[in-house]
Amino acid sequence: MKKFLQIGLFASLSSLAISAVAQTEIQWWHAMGGKNGELIQGMADKFNASQNKYKINPVFKGSYAETMTGAIAAFRAKQQPAIVQVYEVGTATMMYAKGAVYSVEKLMKDNNQPFDRGAFVPAVTSYYSTPEGELLSMPFNSSSPVLWYNKDALNKAGVTKVPTTWDEVGAAAKKLVDSGMKCGLSVGFQSWVLIENYSAWHNLPIGTLENGFGGLGTQLVFNNEHVKNRLATLAEWTKDKRFVYGGRAGASLPMFTNGECGMWINSSAYYGSIKSQAKFNFGQAMMPLDTSVAKAPQNSIIGGATLWVLQGRPAAEYAGVAEFLSFLISPEVQAPWAMESGYVPITKAASDLMQSQGFYANNPGTDTAVKELSLNPPTANSKGLRFGNFVQIRDVINEEMEAIWAGTKTADKAMNDAVDRGNKLLRRFEQSVQ
Repeated sequence: MKKFLQIGLFASLSSLAISAVAQTEIQWWHAMGGKNGELIQGMADKFNASQNKYKINPVFKGSYAETMTGAIAAFRAKQQPAIVQVYEVGTATMMYAKGAVYSVEKLMKDNNQPFDRGAFVPAVTSYYSTPEGELLSMPFNSSSPVLWYNKDALNKAGVTKVPTTWDEVGAAAKKLVDSGMKCGLSVGFQSWVLIENYSAWHNLPIGTLENGFGGLGTQLVFNNEHVKNRLATLAEWTKDKRFVYGGRAGASLPMFTNGECGMWINSSAYYGSIKSQAKFNFGQAMMPLDTSVAKAPQNSIIGGATLWVLQGRPAAEYAGVAEFLSFLISPEVQAPWAMESGYVPITKAASDLMQSQGFYANNPGTDTAVKELSLNPPTANSKGLRFGNFVQIRDVINEEMEAIWAGTKTADKAMNDAVDRGNKLLRRFEQSVQ
């Protein structure tokens, strides 16, 4: 009897060993730290537990810029991951990286995975598709800027209506400062919010050739009177603290969550952070409208990132990648991700699931970003942007805007300089890919 038990135990252990050896490991490089990083690990763990052929290994590689540049360097060294998360402004760079990208639409077809481009939110797919309509990367985390506001602070300041226009934002910001707050308004990701989305929201071009979607040869044109006037007004507001600049990306988040600023314009994806950090009642509303520019808003453009599949990995990995991507975009995975993170549900099925579960009803305002993105059919000015070297161009825009807030340049000169410097980077990109 003991002998048979030993044989059975040996057979079981051998089976487990063979299974472990046969399992294909897939590297997924991402740029999500903190709570969102934990959620990503949870998705991978759930997928890994659902089958025994593949093991997804998520690896945090730093900021979006660090993750993308690291993946490009790894590809050149033939040490690339199978999947890399790249933010939206890296789209053109990835598109023109010859031989580097395995189109997700082709990947899914090659591996017999069901795929319906029409299942995604149109504002998302249009951003990441070729002119012929082929989806290059898999939508994953998409967001939109919203107006975050401190309900308690607005009530204390006597602001009875959530601002919907820039004039109302200015008036509310003054009341907040007069009530004792250190600042009325701050913003994060200032180029994305005050240049890119301000332009789309008011149906203004950011560049020629449909904001670069028409191909190479595009020119930046955001140095128009409307953008300059808005930035000049914000510069004027810095004098009495109605507007306070708090740094790049999300560096100004603590100014809002610690009660220093009563309003903050930044990504809807900060929902999880604000929910866990703020000790006050908060809400989110649509971005303000500049009534001197437009009678009604057009639509916002997305931020966030998609998942790109890189060429040069073993065929066995791609079968697993395709299966994993199908898992990721299922409503049962997308809905919890959107509810926990604040990112937009990228499919209608995920949004419907959130609705049926009562998430929007129980958390008023959490559908704001969805409404902004789907407000109107995107125009050539509002479907997004596709500029080469835009990571570097955003740095240029940040530098020029910081000169405005510091009072060393006028909005007029700063925007003219930003466009001039940005166009030179566009020409440099074109030379590198031709």
